[in-house]
Amino acid sequence: MSVQAHVSLLNVFILNALLVVLVVLIHHEALMRLGGMLAKMRFRHRFRLIVAVFGILLAHTIEVWTFAIAYFFMHHAPGWGELSGNFSGSFLDAVYFSFTTFTTLGYGDIQPIGDLRYLTGIEGLTGFVLITWSASFLFVEMQRYWPAR
Repeated sequence: MSVQAHVSLLNVFILNALLVVLVVLIHHEALMRLGGMLAKMRFRHRFRLIVAVFGILLAHTIEVWTFAIAYFFMHHAPGWGELSGNFSGSFLDAVYFSFTTFTTLGYGDIQPIGDLRYLTGIEGLTGFVLITWSASFLFVEMQRYWPAR
């Protein structure tokens, strides 16, 4: 492996790690704040859960947009690779690609090329873990606020 390949691999690793750390911290903070807010609410249990669902959807949207910013800049910067296929280079296309990657839906109409590919794999794994974390959070909140039958 050449020195340039090692530097590129190191840059990819650092960028991917920083993005994962950032979105995990965003998610942790969102769930902590939601949990505290739900505990203080004096509304019926149904309303609390609706607030929790919308809060989680907002957190996931922010996380997806965080990855989309990285895709957009990586696509337009030399040496990171590109997104090809049904991709116009617009930021909204990067957001769309990020949503399909984060949710592991992956329609396949946009393909990553070059070092940018590694971010797609880590985003899919991160999205899967964060969505599962959200589902666990909602389950616990449902157990706490739904009356026993």
